[in-house]
Amino acid sequence: MKGYTARITQASRTELVVIMYEIILTDIASAKTYYSRGDRSMFVRELKHAQRFLNELMATLDYHYELSFRLMSLYIFINKALITAISRKKTNSLEEAESILQILFEGFKGVSKEDLSGPVMQNTQQLYAGLTYGRGVLNETYINPNESSRGFKA
Repeated sequence: MKGYTARITQASRTELVVIMYEIILTDIASAKTYYSRGDRSMFVRELKHAQRFLNELMATLDYHYELSFRLMSLYIFINKALITAISRKKTNSLEEAESILQILFEGFKGVSKEDLSGPVMQNTQQLYAGLTYGRGVLNETYINPNESSRGFKA
């Protein structure tokens, strides 16, 4: 979650869509893992989590573009597959939905590389991350260059 949080604060509009696809695909993969272990309650929980992110993608479509109508039909199909998997507690319907999501994910990932609009969230900390070695641990640190009041002043 920390990795997603840091990415979200620095993400453009298209990068946010990419992150949402990643979360949905991760949730479906987790659900399949729980299914194979026989944990049906966690299977349903992961699929419902994926469904919430899918619903967010559906709610944010801009119908001024024809592509939004096509995306909505794909999202409806994927949502039906998730509902079928939840209600029947079987993974059969997830394969095709997952392959469609993977294609959309790759497409939006390509588009996000060309999006130069900058972060959607304003007034967030700029992250400069780095790793340092501590005694027996690896520490991750960040520095906010805009926050001059941090640290000691001589």
